[in-house]
Amino acid sequence: MAYVKNLFDSNFIQYASYVIRDRAIPEITDGFKPVQRRIIHTLIKNDDGRFVKVANVVGKVMAYHPHGDSSIYTALVNLANKDLFIDRQGNFGNMLTGDGASAGRYIECRLRGITKDILNTNPKITPYVETYDSRDVEPVTFSAKLPLVLILGAEGIAVGMSTYILSHNIHEVIDAERKCLRGEKFTLYPDFPTGGLIDVSDYQDGLGKIITRAKMDTSDDKKIVITELPYGSTTESLCDSVEKAAKNGKVKISSIQDYTSDKVNIEIKLARGVYTKDVIDSLYAFTECEQTIYCNLLVIKDNMPVQMTCTQVIEYHSKQLTGILKKELELERAELMEKLHLRTLERIFVEERIYKKIEQQKTEEGVVQAVKAGFVPFKAELIRAITDEDVDHLLKIPIRRISLYDMNKNKQEVEAINERIKEINKLLKNLVAYAISWLDGIEKKLNAEDLQRKTEITNINTVDVKAVTKRDTPLRYDEKSGYLGIEVPGGEEQFKVTPYDKILYVRKSGIFSVSECPKKLFTGPGLRYCGFADKESLSKVLFTVIYRDPATQFVYIKRCKIAGYIMNRDYFFAPDGCEVLHIDTRKEFEFALNYVKKPRLKVLTEKFKAQDYEEKSLKAKGVRVTSKEVQTITVAQKA
Repeated sequence: MAYVKNLFDSNFIQYASYVIRDRAIPEITDGFKPVQRRIIHTLIKNDDGRFVKVANVVGKVMAYHPHGDSSIYTALVNLANKDLFIDRQGNFGNMLTGDGASAGRYIECRLRGITKDILNTNPKITPYVETYDSRDVEPVTFSAKLPLVLILGAEGIAVGMSTYILSHNIHEVIDAERKCLRGEKFTLYPDFPTGGLIDVSDYQDGLGKIITRAKMDTSDDKKIVITELPYGSTTESLCDSVEKAAKNGKVKISSIQDYTSDKVNIEIKLARGVYTKDVIDSLYAFTECEQTIYCNLLVIKDNMPVQMTCTQVIEYHSKQLTGILKKELELERAELMEKLHLRTLERIFVEERIYKKIEQQKTEEGVVQAVKAGFVPFKAELIRAITDEDVDHLLKIPIRRISLYDMNKNKQEVEAINERIKEINKLLKNLVAYAISWLDGIEKKLNAEDLQRKTEITNINTVDVKAVTKRDTPLRYDEKSGYLGIEVPGGEEQFKVTPYDKILYVRKSGIFSVSECPKKLFTGPGLRYCGFADKESLSKVLFTVIYRDPATQFVYIKRCKIAGYIMNRDYFFAPDGCEVLHIDTRKEFEFALNYVKKPRLKVLTEKFKAQDYEEKSLKAKGVRVTSKEVQTITVAQKA
């Protein structure tokens, strides 16, 4: 058993780690989940500037992604609809209406040029590993120059954790990164392609919540037009929520029509005698016109899931941007130095006629040594020591090229290389300024639409659902069946309720409980009391409980109020084992005790007033009314 347990524990940990790192949670370095990274890698590798069938792309991605084509297709469509890396052709669905994309064989896509500007794919900078079948290689993570995790957003559920990162406006993200590089303060708030209104007062830098609302045109008193959607809704889901609310009597409308095409246009006509001001709060309370979204910025950092804030992500990527730019400049400088070294070798090789010295050599080794010896007098002019690879490069120069060698052209090329090396050295000394200029450049390449904020930030006073819900649903109790609730067909109406009320009910046995407004709850016959369980209501109800101890037949009285409770938990007014004879909520009433007949007992019935006894706490023991054994009790009815 111990072996099996250890085996299960080990396998589950491996599975959980795989789901967290390789499926559900995005990587902070490039903001991608593995399937997204593999899609972009495939598009980069096969990019020829032309559109290609999505089905074809999906098939090629499967060489890197060890899962089904359905997950790849869905991820590609969602990524394309972000309008950043992928150009679309065909029906990729409609995020406003919720309509899905056409099948992969009918739609096409291609890589946008800006992708290669944002993502560095150079193997000398970006680490690569073998694919799952070792037939190819794929990037571990792209070296991204922008915090894509904030621009694209992400949502995922893993084992024991989840992430919900809202998308942000790319211009605002770039501006925040610029300010971070300058050491200035910055703030970031979400921005959604569907527009709408948001309240970010509790956003907490990506770890709190936002309240989002639809944008409405309320200029007409008899008609409401929804022009922008709240985040997370489609026109279909929003219309369904309005129709459901109208059916349940929460919103009074006569009709709702969806005229959405490329822009949202939902027209709500109100019922006769109802005006816009009467309906607007109900729409926010009972439909998808208002939603609260909780955020959790969880990412993979250094191969571990880490919760971060937007500020921390920007700070991380500011350092990453300067780091990538530094590596690119150093790599370019090394390549230029190598190029300069080769041009110098070629010039000396031709200008000093070193190639003449190999004519008398009869062995390959002798040729190599002759060339190296020829460069000895010019050692000071060389960038580095000459190697066998350098000699091999010189020996491969065609005779025709040697005879037509242009010294002036070589000189100009060397000067251009030196100028670029000086420029690189200058940039390396001013990396922050270079990073800011790079951000300015990438912003100019974006579409003007990408830079405009679509969601309006405002202060939203949330509508209390309970406050706008009218108590118009009858709560019924059927004595015969013993059922209590709003869906009980027969019985006697107790009072009007809302679905959000808490109800206190006292059974015949003296046990009381508090629950949400019941639909159909069995409480048994002889229900003693039923009422609202809010503090204000309970503070006005004084319970008078008369109970009898079976061991002595003595009767006790207790007057108390219910100050607190736990939902759906049973409480007993009387001590355990005692029999509750009567429960009353009147402040004043009379009751009579009928004693057990005994010799010398002349008075068999005696009257008492409930108001003569003091109020005590719920947990207190009752006061003994008399020291005589009681057979029955008679309570005076209301006048």
